[in-house]
Amino acid sequence: MKTYSYTPKGVCSKLITFGIDDEGKLRNVKFVSGCPGNLLAIGKLVEGKDPKEIISILKGNDCAGRGTSCADQLALALESALQA
Repeated sequence: MKTYSYTPKGVCSKLITFGIDDEGKLRNVKFVSGCPGNLLAIGKLVEGKDPKEIISILKGNDCAGRGTSCADQLALALESALQA
């Protein structure tokens, strides 16, 4: 499994870490800081999913008019990982 870390911008979370396993599935999504309950829930909901599916669902999600959110930042992190 390949692991990644991403520093989000414009949100309360300070770091996002995750893995993509040999089958291309998302694993172990963790957020440092931010809204703990919501971010734990996101990690559970995306576990074992195809990163492209998660990108299509979460990209563009906005938090309080910031133009982004932790979910949107996860989508951007996944896009970056898939391009690497």
